[in-house]
This record gives sequence, structure tokens and C-alpha cells, in this order.
Amino acid sequence: MRVLLTGGTGFIGTPVARALRAAGHDVTIVSRRPGYVPEKAIPWDGVRDVMPETDAVVNLAGTSVAEGRWTPARKADILNSRVDATRVVVDAIREASKRPSVLVNASAIGWYGPHGDEELDESAPAGTGFLADVCRAWEAAAWPAQDLGVRTVALRIGVVIGKGGGPLEKMLFPFRAGLGGPIGDGKQWVSWIHLADVVGLVLAAVSSDAYTGPVNATAPTPLRNRDFTASLAKAVDRKAFLPVPGFALRLAVGEFADALITGQRVIPAAAMAAGYEFKEPDLDAALVPLVF
Repeated sequence: MRVLLTGGTGFIGTPVARALRAAGHDVTIVSRRPGYVPEKAIPWDGVRDVMPETDAVVNLAGTSVAEGRWTPARKADILNSRVDATRVVVDAIREASKRPSVLVNASAIGWYGPHGDEELDESAPAGTGFLADVCRAWEAAAWPAQDLGVRTVALRIGVVIGKGGGPLEKMLFPFRAGLGGPIGDGKQWVSWIHLADVVGLVLAAVSSDAYTGPVNATAPTPLRNRDFTASLAKAVDRKAFLPVPGFALRLAVGEFADALITGQRVIPAAAMAAGYEFKEPDLDAALVPLVF
């Protein structure tokens, strides 16, 4: 297939592009600086031109939610970078003389907002809070593609662990120094997923009609924060005895702390129903090759 990929140079997008090419697909990356992309790439204002020759679109564009404090300007960038990119893609699909067969659009488990112990599958409604509002607007910008006859998947991505970026990279230094610990009381759920399975779900959603609508991209084994912390400490052979108080976290990172102190117990019901086989369903086994 001829795949148009946005966000194709980031933590998730880079291995997605590599895997798509390895599977035999022809990948074009959309970038603000296409001249700096070593692979085949176009600028954003070229999306309309190539859409009639595109079979599938994977939209991963969006600035990181974990970089910097959530100032009003930062929050606007988090929202607009996702919604605006999705609207550009959907508008180009609408105007194309020949439309792609599928749009795989990133979203996040922030859709569900803060929750307790209840399991959440794709039928759960949107929650409250900034991240839930972002995800609601993000997905709303993508769903019009369905009305245009394009199979549309909203991939609600959880806490991604992998080499070379993401939250694990930020966590490793304090844990290796013996300064790691649970966040708050550690009872909140962490709905994690290995980077290899995010990539696997993107490829599956591109290729299989079994994937449509919202799809949770999380491992089938969510853990409480204290258990996630214990697994990471075990992987680096250190103790994790220094809990991070909620008030200290709020002082350090501001409003983003609320997303870390609360959590959701998200289950990938749609992916399992579609027959997806997770490559890394066990956190202990997944962490060992990532921390050395």
C-alpha cells in the first residue's frame, strides 16, 4: 500500500515508518522540515497533492504532552497540534478525486479521564479534564472521514515504553540512582504498552478491516503504579522506596501532575476481538531488554 504518515520522525512514528517499509508498503512522511528527513518526505502543504495516490493514512502528529509545564500557551499547542493536523488530513481526503481506504488516527487513553478500579473498554464515554477534552476534539476531527467512506480507526494509545524516548527514558535515571518510587499512594492504574505493540497495532489497523472505530492501544495487563514501579526497580536492580508526594509533583510539573497521580484501568477489548496477539504482554519481561 502507499501510506501517508504524519509524525513519522518521532518516538512512535520512526519505528512505525520502518515497520511499514519492512512489510512492503511505500511510505511518504509528512514533515514541517522534509529536507531533514532522510526518507521520502513532503511538506504539509503537499498533503492535498498526494492524497489521490494514497491508499492509507497514519496520522500520529501532535506535540508531546510531557514536555514542559502546562501553561495556557502550552495547552493550546497540545490541542491545536493534534486537531489542526487531523483537519488538514481529513480535508485533503474530502477533496481527493480518489480517497484512501483507511485512516489510522492517533488518540490517547486520556479520553477516559481519571478513573478508579473499573475496567474501561472502548465503549466507555469520554471523561473530564484537559486531556479528555483534547482527545474528544482530536477524535471529532477524524470521524468525518467515516462519512466519506474511509474506514477510520482512533488508536487510543496508553503509556508507551520503549528505547529511545517516551516516559521510560525520563524514569530510568532516578531509578538507576536508587531514587525511584511510586507516585502518590501508588494505587492508580498504569495502562502501559510496549512500543513494539503500538507499531504492531498500527500495521494491523492499516491492513485489516477488523479494526474500525476506537481501539485501545494498551497491553492486556494494566498495573497499579506501585507494581509498575516495583517492576522497573527490579529491572535496574535497585530499591524503589522513595514515593513522590502529589504536592511535590504538582510543584515540579504543574497541572500535568494530575494525569500522573490519577489513572485508568484500560483494556484493549477491540484489539483482542480483532485477533491481535500482543508481543509484550508482561511488563517484567518487556523491561529487561529496555533498561540495558
